Amino acid sequence: MAGHSKFKNIMHRKGAQDKKRAKVFAKHAREIFVAAKSGMPDPEKNPRLRTAILAARAVNTPKENIERAIKKAEGGGGENYEEVRYEGYGPGGVAVIVEALTDNRNRTASEVRSTFTKHGGNLGETGSVGFMFERTGIIEYPASAADADTMFEEALEAGASDVSSDDDGHEISCAPEDLADVRDALAAKFGDPAEARLDWKPNTTTELDEQAASTMLKLIDVLEDNDDVQNVSSNFEISDEILAKLSA
Repeated sequence: MAGHSKFKNIMHRKGAQDKKRAKVFAKHAREIFVAAKSGMPDPEKNPRLRTAILAARAVNTPKENIERAIKKAEGGGGENYEEVRYEGYGPGGVAVIVEALTDNRNRTASEVRSTFTKHGGNLGETGSVGFMFERTGIIEYPASAADADTMFEEALEAGASDVSSDDDGHEISCAPEDLADVRDALAAKFGDPAEARLDWKPNTTTELDEQAASTMLKLIDVLEDNDDVQNVSSNFEISDEILAKLSA
């Protein structure tokens, strides 16, 4: 459920991802391949590649998968992927951004449009919901990593712009270009984060009732199951009570 401001809501998505671990690894490998192919294959000289590797490591992508993707890019082989962003609305008027890497734009557009339609949403034009989000670097730590005050102080010292902490964990926000540096500084203090990624963070959220939330989660699951889709961001919020029912 990328794009959420509350750590607990993201955990529902993580549970689904655990069941599709091989597919998750493949998506990270694709991003690493594209990043390495579009710039230097050295992560120290290629910020996008460095970020892609950090994100892959955060979900325990095997080291050999990462190295294989970089070597494939260095060899100049492999597919030519195009970066595409889709924007639309889910049930209840929820804003959704879908980021994809595809070797067939028509196929991906058709599949994404169909998924929106089947789950009570509709695909819009580029820019139709993008203004409701801000491109942000996101770093997540479990609550056990540090108390809220310590995490806040260390994150701001590292260059973060905001920190949100609750019983479920800490979410640190920073400028996209600062993600790698902030992540490295915090890792030196607290160890590797649970996740580090670039994301679309909503400026406002839409709270859904149980039925709409259930449909929205299904929409996200189907989108994320698409091989071409790299990330799904949305601005919907779920109450603790509804989240408990849907996670049961």
